[in-house]
Formats: sequence, structure tokens, C-alpha cells
Amino acid sequence: MGKVNGKIRVLETIRQGKIGGGESHVLDLVATLDRDLFEPVVLSFTEGPMITALKQMNVPAYVIGSEKAFDIGVWRRVKSFIQQQQIDVVHVHGTRANSNVLWAARSLGLPVVYTIHGWSFHEGLHPLTKRLRIAAEKFITRKTQVNICVSESNRQTGIKAFKRFAGVVIRNGVSLRKFNPEGTYPDLRAEYGIPAEKLLICFIARMTYQKDPVTMIRGFAAALQQVPQLQLLMIGDGELMPAAVSAAREAGVEQQVIFAGYRQDIPAVLYAADIYCLPSLWEGFPIGVLEAMAMGKAVIASDVDGTKEAVKDGENGLLIPAENVPALADAIVKVATDERLRYQLQQNAKIEIATHFNVAGMTEKIAAVYQQLCK
Repeated sequence: MGKVNGKIRVLETIRQGKIGGGESHVLDLVATLDRDLFEPVVLSFTEGPMITALKQMNVPAYVIGSEKAFDIGVWRRVKSFIQQQQIDVVHVHGTRANSNVLWAARSLGLPVVYTIHGWSFHEGLHPLTKRLRIAAEKFITRKTQVNICVSESNRQTGIKAFKRFAGVVIRNGVSLRKFNPEGTYPDLRAEYGIPAEKLLICFIARMTYQKDPVTMIRGFAAALQQVPQLQLLMIGDGELMPAAVSAAREAGVEQQVIFAGYRQDIPAVLYAADIYCLPSLWEGFPIGVLEAMAMGKAVIASDVDGTKEAVKDGENGLLIPAENVPALADAIVKVATDERLRYQLQQNAKIEIATHFNVAGMTEKIAAVYQQLCK
């Protein structure tokens, strides 16, 4: 459509306005793009805190309401929107955004970049559902100009599933300005009445099947029997919140678990914590883990997918098998009782992020993709 004011207008699209890993990625990306070269515009299909955050950043953000994966009813509205915005490159984040934007972008002859923040055909699906999702991802990835995988693990999964799959790996990064362990933050321990002598474990994720909050509760309860000074702060909400609350009650640890719901001030939450846990069943490349490492937290995470590409077991965090309550409990006890190990993990985590996962490096690689497509 031609550049406006000599700048590349990039449409960043994502399914929802709630802030999770993919949404945090979009926020960091638009915040660090060179505004002398690019003009980002964001389109979401639901309202949420991300839209508010973008407007506070003076980034144009719009919502075309839809909860459906393939909502043909919004396709023409998306096409009109893209035309009105004079977009040069469309960057879609996640399958559900892609399915509602791809037709419009292709019909306008625009290049499409697809970032896969974890494949939609994950474990735990009904076999028929999984086959249908593989077919959908195969179709989508062959219609886009560039497929970005956030981990080498994701790229290999695509190759295995589709046989013929072209993808480049650009791993997620973290804003070291935002996630600064030397920064000043509100006292969340005081807010929640957590004594200074408590070792605070933090779980920050949507309470969904993927993130396995029930295993988190059960592993914590088992560790608490050996280390009574532990406290668990659960940040997030979702369909498994009632199951997590029930698990805490059944384990008799209601007094040691704080269900804080959704919060946006994640740097302050992490600053208050000693240990970060993410016992998820699968991941693309978990931004939450990177954020915790940037804040100098001792990380315990499942030995899955892209997580293994950031967390080196015993060096800058501990890796455990997914869905393994005893392993999670043992790891918590190990980190909680070995101060020297905890300090080593914390320091190495900060170094790893600063060296390899700075958001500036991620944005530079994505920007190069945009420029190549607009030549």
C-alpha cells in the first residue's frame, strides 16, 4: 500500500486484550520498535488491559470484537480496517488471530508474518481435535510469508507435524528496563500481610490446563511439610481457579496460599518473591520464566519445549518433569533449604537474560524481517 511518511506501518494482531505471554510480547515489541522506521498499530479481538496499556503508550490500538477462531463474519471488517490504516506488513500473533486476519491480508496482497507462541495442537486434546488443528496450522503456515518460532523446539515440532515447514527462530526477550531487580517497587508483602521471614513462592499464569495450577498447589503442600516457612502467592485467574482453591482446601494449606487474582504489576510481584514456579504441561517459550529470571528469582519449571532453551538445570534454575508432584516438591525444598544454591541460581538467571534474552535483540531481528518484506 506504500509507506506513510516513509515509515513501515505494521499491524500487530492478537486474539485477546488480556495480558499473557503473547500479549506481553506484543507490548514489548511495539515499545521497542524504532519509531523513525516503523509505525505500529495493534488489533485485538477482545478488550482488556493490554488495550489500555497500549493507549497509555500512545500506540494506536483497536478492537474488532470476536470470540471465534474462524469468524468469517469479521473478515471483511478486518480488511476494511487494514485498508483504512494503510498497513504495509501484517504480523499475527497466535493461531486465532491468524485465522481471522489471513484472508484479509492476502486479499490485499500484503505480506504476513506469523509468530507461533506455542502450537495449538498441544497434548491433552481429543485426537480428532488435534488432527484438525494440525491441518489448520499446516494450511496457515504455508500461506504466510514468514513463520517465526519462539523456540527451536517449536520449529522442530512444526517440521515433525507438517513434514515441509519453513520457520525462523526468534526467541522472546524481556525489557530489562521494566524488569529491573535494582528498581523500586511497592511492598506487596505488606499488602498481603506476608512476614519477612517467609520464603515466598510465586506462580504467575492463567489458571488453565496448560499451566497446571493444581499440581502447583499439591507440590507446594508437600514441600510445606518439610519447610514450614513457605508461602505461596498465586497470581492469575481462569477456568481452573475453583479447582486450585479446592486443591488447597483439600491439602489443608488454605492459610499458606494467597489467591490474588489477576494483577498487572508483575515486576512488583516478582520483586517480592524468592522462588518462581511454572509447572506447565507445554510452552512455546515462556515469557513469564524470562521475566522471573530477569528479576533474579530462583526458577523451577517443567522440562518442556522452549523452557529448556532458557533454563539450564542446576545452573540458572531447576527443571522438573511435568505433572510430577513429588519432583516439584523436592525442587522447592532443595531451593528453599540451600541458600547457596538459591543465590547461585538467582545470579546466573540475571546474567542469562541480560546476555541472551534482552528484548532489544528480539526486536532488532523482527524489525529486519519487516524491512526485508518491504523492499
